[in-house]
Amino acid sequence: MMQGLTSFEQVAIWCVLGIAILGLLYALFLRRQIMGEDKGSLKMIDVWNAIREGADTYLKRQLKTILPLIAVLTVALFFSVFIVPPTEEALKRFAGQPTDSIRLIVGIGRALAFIMGAGFSLIVGQLGMRMAVQANVRVAAAARRSFGDSLRIAYRAGTITGMLTDGLGLFGGTIIFMIFGIAAPDALLGFGFGGTLLALFMRVGGGIYTKAADVGADLVGKVEAGIPEDDPRNPAVIADLVGDNVGDCAGMAADIFESYEVTIVSGLILALALYHITGRMEWILYPLLVRGIGVLSSIIGTYAVKGGPGKVGNAMKAIFRGFLTSAFISVVMFGILGYFYMKDVPGGWWRPFAATTAGVLLAILIDRITEHFTGTEGAPIKEIRKATNTGPATTILSGLAVGYESTVWSILVIAGTIFSSILIFGTMPDVTVTQKVIYILYGVAMTGIGMLTLTGNNVAMDSYGPISDNANGIGEMAWHDLNDQETNDARKIMSDLDAVGNTTKAITKGVAIGSAVIAAVSLFGSFITDVSKIDPVALANGIRVSEPIVFIGLLIGGALPWLFSSFAIQAVSRAAALIVEEVRRQFRGGVLEGKTKPDYRQAVAISTTAAQKELISLALLGVVTPIVVGMVFKVEALGGFLAGIILSGQLLAVFMSNAGGAWDNTKKTIEDEPRDPEKNTGKGSERHKAGVVGDTVGDPLKDTAGPALNPMIKVVNLVSLIIAPVIVQYKNLGVVGWIIVAALVGSLVWSIWQSKKPAPDFKV
Repeated sequence: MMQGLTSFEQVAIWCVLGIAILGLLYALFLRRQIMGEDKGSLKMIDVWNAIREGADTYLKRQLKTILPLIAVLTVALFFSVFIVPPTEEALKRFAGQPTDSIRLIVGIGRALAFIMGAGFSLIVGQLGMRMAVQANVRVAAAARRSFGDSLRIAYRAGTITGMLTDGLGLFGGTIIFMIFGIAAPDALLGFGFGGTLLALFMRVGGGIYTKAADVGADLVGKVEAGIPEDDPRNPAVIADLVGDNVGDCAGMAADIFESYEVTIVSGLILALALYHITGRMEWILYPLLVRGIGVLSSIIGTYAVKGGPGKVGNAMKAIFRGFLTSAFISVVMFGILGYFYMKDVPGGWWRPFAATTAGVLLAILIDRITEHFTGTEGAPIKEIRKATNTGPATTILSGLAVGYESTVWSILVIAGTIFSSILIFGTMPDVTVTQKVIYILYGVAMTGIGMLTLTGNNVAMDSYGPISDNANGIGEMAWHDLNDQETNDARKIMSDLDAVGNTTKAITKGVAIGSAVIAAVSLFGSFITDVSKIDPVALANGIRVSEPIVFIGLLIGGALPWLFSSFAIQAVSRAAALIVEEVRRQFRGGVLEGKTKPDYRQAVAISTTAAQKELISLALLGVVTPIVVGMVFKVEALGGFLAGIILSGQLLAVFMSNAGGAWDNTKKTIEDEPRDPEKNTGKGSERHKAGVVGDTVGDPLKDTAGPALNPMIKVVNLVSLIIAPVIVQYKNLGVVGWIIVAALVGSLVWSIWQSKKPAPDFKV
């Protein structure tokens, strides 16, 4: 256990494990704080109970759907190690054991790590979502007291999810390293894949659920009936509020958790390559120590988020202050760690320090770019708002332009960050060209680890969004018949918090997409490194786009995100149509006039069924496609496939996320205006209707297809990394191989057919 480490390094690893546990204990401490807050009136509690029951029901159904696939993949991951020779690191770690025993140990380790990664991702999503549901009613109740109390409860409830992400991610990675030592990447691949696959399930399922309900509710409620967003007469309103939690809380928490794991997997694989070059263990330990620093800085940064005792405040400023506080503490501690621990590594301590610091700067830059294009005070939102004067068509065109432009700046920032790694590690003295490439890729991985150092803050910012959105909805539904000054002040507080929540959700989506690309590039480097270790000839000439077979892989990889997004948006459209018909049916039955009470269960059932229908089929696109490409076109074409999906997926994900976020906040700014028919302003105006149409188009882009591309890109990269040794080992498929290919292609055909089936029309 931890052989080959100095006494200091062994103590440091135990300290990292202790910090992971501290993060989990801090989450428990915050939970007790939140649970002690007032839940408000009986009406508020009634609405809250409906949201809680809907969210619990959805997550239980989701778990039943995905468990069979988890079981199948656990067996597959065991055999992915067992049928190939052990790695050099595994032979060294378990020296003295027979080869077959080593294969068995590592195979079981990868399978168990897969289960642990999936379980931790599930815990982060489910517990984080449940705490968000517990917090929303308390935030609404606090709005009647002060802006500061509401902000504090909303942000700290989100921090619980952030600490679960940090704590469980760091705990799992550290335990695996302590057991497997330098062979840890063999097991960590399973850990990362488990977290990534669950994130894909939660992102896809939650995204379809939330946007089917949201689109259906808005089209009939706001556009056709002209009633407010969270009017209790709208039968789809509870499904909409439930969807915010299963989509943004559960989905995003699992999404960032798997990015957190994937970067450590790729970082350790590349660190092992440097260990073999230099003989220095510091390359391997540094990423884990950086992660420990991140947990501590996130805890401290939480307390910088304060809103003051009055009825007004600037939530975005307070949240960003906490983010910058954590970033500053992290960078200072990176410098101290690098100076004292990395001083003897080749090239100097400043190189790994500079790479991790570049990652922190990347997170801040993406934060600022996203806020510029989606924030209510930015010029792009003002431009779209101006376009609403001339109707839905110009509103949509203006939002498309904003989304396209934001993609360019985001990818230039990511390109600049990767270039910074070239500047930092490309000047290493006395190294070969091949070794220099490994150093540069290690720097890219450290950039990703530095970027996700602030995971606790990022997840807190994201969870804050649906918490404040739900709180606003609870207030609207419970206070719709009140018009006193205290209630009006509380409504204003909740509206302000909700608008900022839209921006923080867009920011964290941007960070998640950026981290996905950095993680994917790191995994791409790990893919090349691992293949070269098994067969030095396989990629001796690199991945040549000039080769037609590689270009085929590039084209297929570039196309996959578009097919995936198409199926996700179609699923939202079909389910939303059913909800529209259901809401219209109930309105015709007298719900608007108060003759009958709305039946919320039907919309919840429609959204739940639509989301479950797509889970397995969309997951198969990400899992099976790279295996087929690798088996049929071989490993170099698989490399081209990965390059295609990274570029195409990033561009498409940022476009959809930012365009949707811009439309959403444009609608919010119009709703915050005073109603004036002559000036065409405020709720119910023609401008408002155009804004609602833009928001309705953007919803499935920003909350379903766009965010789901993050885990899909990483699923593809991890599957490729896992399958690469098998592809290199078994170059000639034979009869059995072609039977497997045929079965896999058949599963892809089934998934496409399944995704095109209409959603069932049923009654509860």
